[in-house]
Amino acid sequence: MSIIVTGSIAWDYLMRFPGHFEDHILPEHISHLSVSFLVDEKERHRGGCAPNIAYNLALLGNRPQLMGAAGLDFHDYQQWLESQGVDTSLTAVFDDEFTATFTVITDLDQNQIASFHSGAMRRARELSFFDLDRRSIDWVIISPNDPEAMIRYAEQCQELGIRYVYDPSQQLARLSGDDLMRSMQGADVLTVNDYELELTKNLSGLDEAGILQHVGALVVTRGADGASAYTPEGTYDVPAASAQAIVEPTGVGDAFRAGLLTGLSQQWDWPTTLRLANIAAVYVIEHVGTQNHRYTADEFISRYRQNYGDDPRLVHLFNANKQSPQE
Repeated sequence: MSIIVTGSIAWDYLMRFPGHFEDHILPEHISHLSVSFLVDEKERHRGGCAPNIAYNLALLGNRPQLMGAAGLDFHDYQQWLESQGVDTSLTAVFDDEFTATFTVITDLDQNQIASFHSGAMRRARELSFFDLDRRSIDWVIISPNDPEAMIRYAEQCQELGIRYVYDPSQQLARLSGDDLMRSMQGADVLTVNDYELELTKNLSGLDEAGILQHVGALVVTRGADGASAYTPEGTYDVPAASAQAIVEPTGVGDAFRAGLLTGLSQQWDWPTTLRLANIAAVYVIEHVGTQNHRYTADEFISRYRQNYGDDPRLVHLFNANKQSPQE
């Protein structure tokens, strides 16, 4: 299956605050907020929504194509992605820009405060699906990116008849209600977390049933409460997979979307697809960094069985990627 992953490409700077944000943010003074957090740790990791999703797709036996905009500091990152099974031939590298930067502080409650510098990501709007062979594309995911690029990609997928997953995520804060409706109209799947669902409902003026009048399915992640799929046939709820440790939540949603895309490409039923996505996601929260986890086919299948029981179809997921990722 041909899966094109669009979205931000970034370097992640992850920091941990050894306290609780709520102890230092006064609600009655929120209108003139001025706070500073002294952090104990700072690490740089490969990140960006699109490479995160693509890396997890490769772990699941796919050969995804990464379509995004990166800068002059992307060379080593690009080589590493290729070594992991990600096709970067659709990635544009701009030598007059830096790759985007994501900076996040996480407190002891796993709450996060983040900022994002777009850098080369602003140039993602220059890429187009009209330049590609539509017949070779099975699925596209439109994940957080330059807002104008996201709008254009959705319109192009609609015009070309390409199946796509729409994942606006943190860019909901930058989209108008009209932008949201234009982009999700005709999407095969809209995927959000439970907080983003409320933002989507506020922007669109629609409830879950109303959203389903515009998309093929609505998938909602709920953290420790698992995930749900709202479809015309009914609603499917699947409990979360058990984590061996809670270390760092950044990138969990991206791994979930890789599992979601894998299930969709296999044409599996919704409960199985959500279980697959939950297992893919739980590996990320057990590590610092969004692409520092890895697993073999046997390890993934064993984790699935521990949480949800056996499914013989899982064995076939990994046939396309026999070799283990390189360090």
